[in-house]
Amino acid sequence: MSALEPLLEFLTIPSVSTDPAHREDVRKAALWLAEKLGTLGFRTELHETPLHPILYAERVLDPEAPTVLVYGHYDVQPPDPLELWETPPFSPAVREGRLYARGASDDKGQLWAHVAALEGLSARVNVKFLVEGEEEIGSPNLLPFVRVNREKLKADVVLISDGAMFAPHTPTLTYGLRGLCYLEVRLKGARRDLHSGAFGGVAPNPIQALGWLLARLKDEGTGRILIPGFYERVRPLSAEERRLWPPLDEASLRAELGVETLPGEEGYTPLERLWARPTLDANGVWGGYQGEGSKTVIPAEAGMKLSMRLVPDQDPEEVAAQVEAYLQQACPPGYRLEVRRLHGGRPVLTDPHSPPMRLMAKALEEVWGRPPVYAREGGTIPVVAELQEALGAPIVLLGLGLPDDNLHAPNEKLDLVNLEKGIAAIRRFHELLAGG
Repeated sequence: MSALEPLLEFLTIPSVSTDPAHREDVRKAALWLAEKLGTLGFRTELHETPLHPILYAERVLDPEAPTVLVYGHYDVQPPDPLELWETPPFSPAVREGRLYARGASDDKGQLWAHVAALEGLSARVNVKFLVEGEEEIGSPNLLPFVRVNREKLKADVVLISDGAMFAPHTPTLTYGLRGLCYLEVRLKGARRDLHSGAFGGVAPNPIQALGWLLARLKDEGTGRILIPGFYERVRPLSAEERRLWPPLDEASLRAELGVETLPGEEGYTPLERLWARPTLDANGVWGGYQGEGSKTVIPAEAGMKLSMRLVPDQDPEEVAAQVEAYLQQACPPGYRLEVRRLHGGRPVLTDPHSPPMRLMAKALEEVWGRPPVYAREGGTIPVVAELQEALGAPIVLLGLGLPDDNLHAPNEKLDLVNLEKGIAAIRRFHELLAGG
């Protein structure tokens, strides 16, 4: 099969896992992928969950041959705001060597590279696929599935493509992922919305109090997070690991972001802050009247969503408890504070010099004509820590996207050269693993 044409079809399915209106579309994406794997000789199983199905597939050619487990996800982020897309998010378009669509890079395009690499592959390698439809909402049902099905998922190496290369034309092997703690904070004042003329001056205003709380989360001068105990478990970065990293072009990063400075924690380089330091960011703030014109109302409630990217050896549940305790203590009188733990994931470090990583490095150098660089990733893939613990197999993180792929934003894209060379490198990895 041609690598691009089926991918275009895959990308037309609006498999938005967080939106109940797309529940059947998410299922359709799982069935579509199961059918394509079936044509390649895979035995497929669709495991139902309270939300979206988990697809497991296997093709065992020789019980004595090495086994590769490929992980990926077929769900995508919501496409909003739609008006900022140059072409519709679920109508894939190719422009100037780039494929534009929601899911092009995260993660349908990268996942498809692993399927396409098996077309015509003669290497004696057993391959399994574990593909979920809930990665974008924290993988709530995949983690229990992994724990229960350790024997089914057993492999000699776990292969994952759900990340980015360090820079264009720079093959990259990722050996670390940050974890995640994601919270929703709600602040309640009076029992109903109030007229700001009739009650202004005596009524609690949750928007104002929310601003006070948000300002107390970080030190303005140093960028340090002020939550007690937050940094206690952060593993220091070794000099040996720093030497492993490629240099960062800070001017290019500023230009890409359209900013003059790169703010962050004082005393650390931008790359250290991206890969090896924890963060706290407000991802959404709401409250009060948002429509056209004016409405003089003091809202009864306001809220915010907070994400914390974590590094070894931080624990998401411990961090959530620290944040909640701090916010409750800092909350001014007259308000009721509620904190909801939405989802999280543990940080991961793998061995950059494991035998499978060395094989993939060789495959990448053969295909790209240059050795790969080694990097950590600022994002989170919740299941990786679980797979690492449950299976005990080496993990190879091969990102095929780029930092400017607009993940979770309008005009998401994937460079077709990365797709093409990614397919070739994955195919060569299988050959090398088989001894070829």
